[in-house]
Parts: sequence; C-alpha cells; structure tokens
Amino acid sequence: MDYDALAVKIKEWGRALGFQAVGISDVHLNDAEERLLQWLAQGFHGEMDYMAKHGVKRCRPAELIPGTVRVISVRMDYYPPNVKDSWEVMEDGTRAFISRYALGRDYHKVLRYRLEKLAEKIRTGVSDFRYRVFTDSAPVMEVELASKSRLGWRGKHTLLLSREHGSWFFLGEIYTDLPLPLDEPAEPGYCGSCMACLNACPTQAIVAPYRLDARRCISYLTIELRGSIPLPLRPLIGNRIYGCDDCQLVCPWNRFAKKSIEPDFVARHGLDDVGLTELFGWDEKTFRKKFAGSAILRIGYEQWLRNIAVALGNAPGSQEIQTALEARAQDVSPLVREHVAWALGRQRNWVGIAE
Repeated sequence: MDYDALAVKIKEWGRALGFQAVGISDVHLNDAEERLLQWLAQGFHGEMDYMAKHGVKRCRPAELIPGTVRVISVRMDYYPPNVKDSWEVMEDGTRAFISRYALGRDYHKVLRYRLEKLAEKIRTGVSDFRYRVFTDSAPVMEVELASKSRLGWRGKHTLLLSREHGSWFFLGEIYTDLPLPLDEPAEPGYCGSCMACLNACPTQAIVAPYRLDARRCISYLTIELRGSIPLPLRPLIGNRIYGCDDCQLVCPWNRFAKKSIEPDFVARHGLDDVGLTELFGWDEKTFRKKFAGSAILRIGYEQWLRNIAVALGNAPGSQEIQTALEARAQDVSPLVREHVAWALGRQRNWVGIAE
C-alpha cells in the first residue's frame, strides 16, 4: 500500500466533501494529558462529569479505540452568511443573542455524515480498514489532535485558531489503524502578546492564557449547566441565551475567517435577530418544532426558558417584558419560576427607577 499517495487522496476527497482542511497526526498526547489532569483537579470542568468519566482515554486514542495509530482531523467553516451583526444584537437588550454556530442545522449531524462519506472513500482503496468517526461526540482531544495535524494552534481562549480561517469552524476526526504519513510538526502559535480574548470575556472565565474556568463561561452556564445559574453571574450574561462568541468576535485572526458555504449552516427562523419576549412566548411544542435538527434542542425547553428569563431580567425595563415574565411566574418548573422571580425583581426595579 502506498500510504503517501493515499494521504494525498484523503485530503482531496475531504475537500471535495466540503471540509476546508484535512490533516493527519499520530496519537501521542502526553503533554495534553498532563494539562487535562491539572484542569480537572482544579474543578474547572464544573458539572461536566463526562470530562473526567473516561479518565485518560481522552488523551490516549489507542485505548479509546484499540488499534488506532493515526487520527485524520478535519475542519469545516460554519459562520453563517447574511446574519445580523453580533455586536448590534447584543447591544439591544430586548433581542436574543444565540451563538452563531447554533443558528443552523446541528453540526454533529452534518460533520458525522461527511466523515462517514470520507471513510467510505478510503474503503474503496483499502479493504482492510478499521475506523471510527467523531465530532464532539466522545472523549476526544480534538483541538490537540487538530493542532498536531497542522490545522491550526490553540489560542489563548483555548479554541483552535488558523491564520487563514480564524476560529469560526467545526472540527471532526477519524480514528484509524492505517499508518498514514504525518503532518507534524504542529503549527506554532501566533497569539503573541495579544490578550483581547481574556479582556473581552464577560465573566472573566479565561482565567489565564490557555486556561478556561468553564464554571464561569457563558456557554457552560447556558448549555451545560442544568440547574440554577449562580446569582453573581446572571447580570453578566446579558442577552446571551445560548452560548457566547465574545472571545471569537474580538480575536484579530477572525479578520481572515471565511463565511460558510454550507446550506445547513444558514440561520433558521430569523434566530440571528429575534426578540426575547417572542421566544419566551413559545410553548414546548413550538420549541421542539422550531429546533428539530438543531443543536439547541439538546438543552430542553425548561433550560431554554431559564436562559431567556435571565436575559429578560437584564433587559431595559419595560411593561412588555414585565408582562411576559408575569405570565410565567407560576410556571410548572421550579427552575423557571426561580429565574423568572429574579428577573421580575430586576424589571420592577428598572420600571420603578424609570417612573
């Protein structure tokens, strides 16, 4: 088997399938393993128990999938075209800000399908081929692996950065037993002395360069955290109801980012610029219908209302918002009732001051 020629073909097939870049790395992540264990020991993962559940398998691909000797990493741009400017949405406290990666179809479905297609292409030339595809769906150190395969470098905000594509992209992997040639060494970092992402984080979750305390991160608070959002952090969330893009929005490298050409990532239902009270008025049936095939569906209706209630509490005082909150003051969910009560207290203070 001419593995050099096969590696070239894999990259050609990957680009034809819509990936902007494809790289190949080995499975040695010793340095990453040490950093992960330190991060877990500090409790920075919060309630994300899955980060610790599989132990060091996250950093040892050959233990997760026996026989793995190479990882094929892919990168796909996701920033949707023709969306409302993010800063303009966040500056209007009556609107809802949703992280731009979640405005279209669930990326897990899109990337997994393309990765399986890439694996099928490989199988046409290699019959004895074992593999497994991943896209943020298993204990995989995707940023470390992508960095090793020269798809970019880990930025100070902990996301992967590329000089040609910034950070508005998804990552996916194929674990394989094929001894393909490597794309090492890893690309050096180009963050330099820049501290833009640290300074911009609304909750100061980036506690040091390359170190994130997820417990303070708005993406964690609005997506991963299932219970009550800590009181001191609620005012800092603003109108971000699903995720947060601030660290990416201020990153100088995103001047070079490309908008996605994937129809699946086009914003749906006008969610790039929609009013908070409109979303708060959705019943559960509407929520499930609107978000069928969306990554947002995974947080569930109760958490969705919790997030919007916090945003309404942070919104400029108005009778419309107060009325919307009062309509859910007796919600069946204790979690929703708690956050609505907090938001009503904030709104009544705003209205009282205005009067």
